[in-house]
Amino acid sequence: MVSAAFWRNRKVLVTGHTGFKGSWLCLWLQSLGARVSGFALPPPTTPSLFEIAGIGDILDHSRIADIRYPEAIDDALKSAEPEIVFHLAAQAIVGEGYRDPIGTYATNVMGTAHLLQAVRKAPSVRGVVVVTSDKCYENRETDTAYRENAPLGGHDPYSSSKACVEILAHSWRRSFLDDRSGPFLATARAGNVVGGGDWSAHRLVPDLLAAFADRRTARLRRPDAVRPWQHVLEPLAGYLMLAERLACGEVGHDGSDAWNFGPDASDCVPVREVATLLQQQWGSGAAWEAESGDFPHEAGLLRLDAGAARRVLKWRQRWPLTIAIRQTTAWHRAWIAGEDMQRFSLRQIDDYQASAKDAPSS
Repeated sequence: MVSAAFWRNRKVLVTGHTGFKGSWLCLWLQSLGARVSGFALPPPTTPSLFEIAGIGDILDHSRIADIRYPEAIDDALKSAEPEIVFHLAAQAIVGEGYRDPIGTYATNVMGTAHLLQAVRKAPSVRGVVVVTSDKCYENRETDTAYRENAPLGGHDPYSSSKACVEILAHSWRRSFLDDRSGPFLATARAGNVVGGGDWSAHRLVPDLLAAFADRRTARLRRPDAVRPWQHVLEPLAGYLMLAERLACGEVGHDGSDAWNFGPDASDCVPVREVATLLQQQWGSGAAWEAESGDFPHEAGLLRLDAGAARRVLKWRQRWPLTIAIRQTTAWHRAWIAGEDMQRFSLRQIDDYQASAKDAPSS
């Protein structure tokens, strides 16, 4: 479980705080009593969770800047004096990687290098969690769930950029941070996340919800592609638990520098199953169909093995896919109804934490 006592009054910097996952993470950290600063480009979508949930209002400081410029991230670290850094700033869309490969590598790889170089000059930092992707693996599209020591690769520019970030972080740790006095650095690889407040282009659940709300038939590019699906709070819980252990020096100095946070095998299902679950939750007016055509390459099968996180960090999935879809649909309907979405989102975080207390550990 995430420790509220650990996070109370602790200074934290979140890069990518205006994005979907970053906004949820800032909201959770603030609810735990942390003093949170953010560094990111402006919100990537309109609408955005960052604006709708008033994330900027709850932060110690929100810096809008580009991580491709090292002076900017240097200044952010000096101002925030964080003890923990969560690095989520990234170009995170596969399709955008095809359209702008150079920009994708510049942001994902060199942006990470700029951050880690700034960390070297920031004496306050005790732990750094660099968030990459389940797509960092050399995916051979078999039923084998990838463990952290599986070969890295990536067919498309986005996926390979995340593999590059993994190699960069591993090298950086051994070259500059390989000392039991810290700071400690680890990478985190999560599955496909769903949740309220995601309006990213060319992502399954946002596209489905937009179509259902407009009473349009959603069109799916690859309904038979299998992905590891999880609610956004699942990997965020893992990032928080990992950061706690890093800051205490309990992991990150002994080769435990990469961690998978993926769902149970039963929630690694085809796109069509997720679409059907969401259709059932939405009800009247929801429909989807397969779309034909030639599309850029995307993996057809991908699974993660999160055994290390379960054994060492005591992290485990709390919301199965059916609940994840139900919570996502409820959030979207509440937004349409004009509810206070900061308050609603905090209630979902409370519900998730309550489920963590009630569920038996594995």
